[in-house]
Amino acid sequence: MVKRYFDLKIDVYVKGRWYLGEPMDLSCRQIEDIWQFIDGRRLADPGPLRIPIYRSGIPLDIEFAGAGQAPILSERAASVFRELAPNDVQLFPVEVEGQTKPYHLLNVARTVRCIDDAACEEARLYTPDDDMPDKIGQYHVVSGLRIDKSKVGDERAFRLWGWSSPIIVDEEIKGALERTGIMGGRFDEV
Repeated sequence: MVKRYFDLKIDVYVKGRWYLGEPMDLSCRQIEDIWQFIDGRRLADPGPLRIPIYRSGIPLDIEFAGAGQAPILSERAASVFRELAPNDVQLFPVEVEGQTKPYHLLNVARTVRCIDDAACEEARLYTPDDDMPDKIGQYHVVSGLRIDKSKVGDERAFRLWGWSSPIIVDEEIKGALERTGIMGGRFDEV
C-alpha cells in the first residue's frame, strides 16, 4: 500500500482565530533570519523566543508566525511530531504572549526532492531569463502540488527541495493531529 502525504497548512477559516506576530528574542528584537525556519535543515537552538499576538482571538494549535513562515504549535500538536517524527523535526520552546501553556516553534529539518512536475497543474523552474541567478533550477511556480511518493524514503515530515514553503506530513501524522482535536491545521493531499 502506498503511503499518503499531505501539505500541512493553516486553516484561515477558523472563526475568531488569533494571528501571531514576528518571533522575537526575549529582548523583543525580531529574529534576523526568519526564513531559516523554511530551509528544511537542522538549526542551532535560537534560544528563548517570544511570539507577540498580532490580533487577539481564539488560540490555535497550529499557526504560522513571522510572515507566515515560522510554524508555532501547541504542546499537544508538538507531542505528535515529537513522537512520530523525532528525526525529521526540531521543536524550540516559545513563549506566546498572554499564554501560560507551552508552545513550540516547529523546524522541519528534512528536505526531499520529490515534486512530480508532470502531475502538478503547473511546475516551473527559475531560468536565467528570470534575472535571479541564485534561484536558477529551483521552483518559481508550483500549483496543484503533487509529489512522487516513491522518492520520499523514510521521512514522515519534510520540506520540498526547491520549493520550501510547504510542510509535508504523512498520513499517520495527519491522523494523530486530527485525533488530538487540533484547531488551526488544514491538510491537502499531495
